[in-house]
Amino acid sequence: MTQLFPTTKIVFTKLSRFAQTSLTTAIAFSLWVTPSLAGDPFGRNEPHQIGDHTEAAFKAIFQQGNYPAAERHLKEALAKEPNEPLAYAMQASLAYTKGDVTGLNTYSQQILDAGQKLVASDPLRGNLYTAVGHFFEGAVIVTREGGAKGATQALGRLRQVYQYLDKAEAISPKDPELNLLKGYMDLMLSVNLPFANPDEAIGRLETSAAPRYLADRGIAIGYRDLKQYTQALDYANQAIAGAPDNPELYYLKAQILKEKGRREKSQELLRDAIANFDKALTKKSQLPASLVKQIERERNSAVNQLNNSGR
Repeated sequence: MTQLFPTTKIVFTKLSRFAQTSLTTAIAFSLWVTPSLAGDPFGRNEPHQIGDHTEAAFKAIFQQGNYPAAERHLKEALAKEPNEPLAYAMQASLAYTKGDVTGLNTYSQQILDAGQKLVASDPLRGNLYTAVGHFFEGAVIVTREGGAKGATQALGRLRQVYQYLDKAEAISPKDPELNLLKGYMDLMLSVNLPFANPDEAIGRLETSAAPRYLADRGIAIGYRDLKQYTQALDYANQAIAGAPDNPELYYLKAQILKEKGRREKSQELLRDAIANFDKALTKKSQLPASLVKQIERERNSAVNQLNNSGR
């Protein structure tokens, strides 16, 4: 038990820190809208309607990686689609990237409220977003309390997260939206918890999650954190094939190439990493400032590695 609390803190902190690239991806679910099911991005036989403005915000972030456009759409969503928990989840993630703990706390509660209200009309998504609300509240606790105290309190939230995910899974175990979210969370936990096996989470993302490019992105992140860089690169390339306009995917690919190049002492891989960092930065005006700084730091590190490798 002494190792579980620090690990829980790591899980909440890591998932929160990379809200744009991991947790938000898991809970926001970029929208692939088909002509036949314009209100449901997952192509279910029985569509679950999502508000048009929320949908537009998701497309702006996950197909285009355009955060200013997403914020404009979210402003409309909160005004015109106040019962859509996904809009509040997006706002909570954006609040975290800005260091706005008060906003994060407010939106976390609104996710919970909207999710609980949705249970009556759409129990699958209602339970799903009640789980998301509890997850974000855990992130608030860790952010505010820090250390073992925050991790201990957040552990209770994590139990509630899985309680509501289990309720959603009992309703529709093959639902692609559910499996995308649960697959991401299971994978992040398995990567950070000792002796955990990520194979089941990867299998869930491979077989039951949608849209495909978000599932591939999650698997790439998981393999990256497991330091299995060849597999990570394969899935990053698949994600890029599905959403080629999103600069965050080139950033993810650059991270993987950088670590693979370091391990293999390959100048070619390091050059490829730098090229992908540069490709991500060509659209830096549409990314959060904190993320741009992070990409620039990692690019500089790759340049230093390349220069030192030639000595």
